[in-house]
Amino acid sequence: MIRKIIMSDEILMQLIFMPGINRLRNFNSLAKAYLEFHKAKRNVPAYKQFLKEKRFNKVSFKGFKPEISEIPEIDKENYINKYNLESRCEHGELPKKGLVIDESSGSSGNPTNWVRGETERKINAKFIKFGIEKLFRKEPIFVINAFALGAWATGVNITISCLKFAKVKSVGPEIDKIENTLNQFGSKHKYLIMGYPPFLKMFVDKSNIDFNNYDISLIFGGEPMSEGMRKYLLKKGIKRIYSSYGASDLELNISSENPFTISLRGLINENQELKNRLVKFSGALPMIFQYNPSDFLIESNSDDELITTICRDGYVAPKIRYNIKDKGYSLKYNEIKKIIKELNLEDQIIWSKTDLPVLFHFGRSNMTVSFYGSNISPTDVQEVIYRLEKLSKNINSFFIETIEDDEGEKILKIMLEKNEDISETIDEKTIKNEFFEVLTNINQDFKKAFSMLDNSEKIKLIFCDYNTDHFAKNDIRIKAKYIN
Repeated sequence: MIRKIIMSDEILMQLIFMPGINRLRNFNSLAKAYLEFHKAKRNVPAYKQFLKEKRFNKVSFKGFKPEISEIPEIDKENYINKYNLESRCEHGELPKKGLVIDESSGSSGNPTNWVRGETERKINAKFIKFGIEKLFRKEPIFVINAFALGAWATGVNITISCLKFAKVKSVGPEIDKIENTLNQFGSKHKYLIMGYPPFLKMFVDKSNIDFNNYDISLIFGGEPMSEGMRKYLLKKGIKRIYSSYGASDLELNISSENPFTISLRGLINENQELKNRLVKFSGALPMIFQYNPSDFLIESNSDDELITTICRDGYVAPKIRYNIKDKGYSLKYNEIKKIIKELNLEDQIIWSKTDLPVLFHFGRSNMTVSFYGSNISPTDVQEVIYRLEKLSKNINSFFIETIEDDEGEKILKIMLEKNEDISETIDEKTIKNEFFEVLTNINQDFKKAFSMLDNSEKIKLIFCDYNTDHFAKNDIRIKAKYIN
């Protein structure tokens, strides 16, 4: 009997990702979002009060399709911080058992508590297992969890989710512990190390492990990663690198990279015409993922922010049109395929085995600094660092801010933290010119702003020793803070 249930689960997963049924998926997404809206409106005290204050009662229909976009957005400010945790749960109370309480890292302010019930954790674990098997087949995997442990969402829940299909050792962001694990268990295992990009890059740089002798892959989460970082780590002997998109506010695994999305991102990076057709915003490349619309209805509002509704049943604290303040949009797989064929690029891409929609994610909408009409993001700066070999080898982290001098002139200040064991001397004057030249190539808005400058002192590139100045406040356990 147990075997039959497992088989039916696997068949169900295959059906979910089967190509050619996107019209059904999209209708299913709207129907499930509408159902979750009605359940939350009826059963969640905070949401009921929120809708009352917004004077919103019901959704209109166009044919058989509910107009979900009419429902007011919720976000951290107008919902999470306004109503207490219990009132945001179904029936206004926390489940008496099977509940995991964790918190976000607090990288954008004070940490926030989140609750995850038994049902949602089981569903998430099932999809993580399926996703890992899609990327690495059903071979035995040894997962090393290098996300922050303790109360933080990723550390706790990744461990729980991976136990069903892999050997798991949770060490947190500890270089020595990861290195000791690899030394003790040897090169016979297929390792999958999960963590934040800056920490895993630091681990690879500082470790004495010869990665060419191991089968080690990385899964990144928590923040975007440049293609420069991916290439840098692959050259070090890491076998494969994938990013996953999730959030403590919503779900840990909303969407993920795969060979198709990685090859598409690389092709966009190389082909300006394709970039012009697919990428709406100036700056560094977006992260590109595929996601299942039957589980997550993802929209974009007028500010190009992603609005997500969790369409899965059984969530303790439902999220209906939640604005996490991430910038991005989604495109249909077949639309992208059509454009690639029009440009005669079909032989240069690894096609997906599924036609799930494609998410273009540009990071937090409020995670930029403004300078002379241009918006500069942490991803822009990371891309510059990895295009300049001397920086990619010797820089640990960075920080961006704009300040005003005594005369009210705006100044762009980019601080670079050197590695603890820097391998060579950096000619700071020469590298400054190279740095801003590359930044103008990446960010066209900054290129226009740069051309208007009448004083090179309005842009500053400052090198700091490891763990000094602004970087002395960094906590490697949580996501790095790149702007004020």
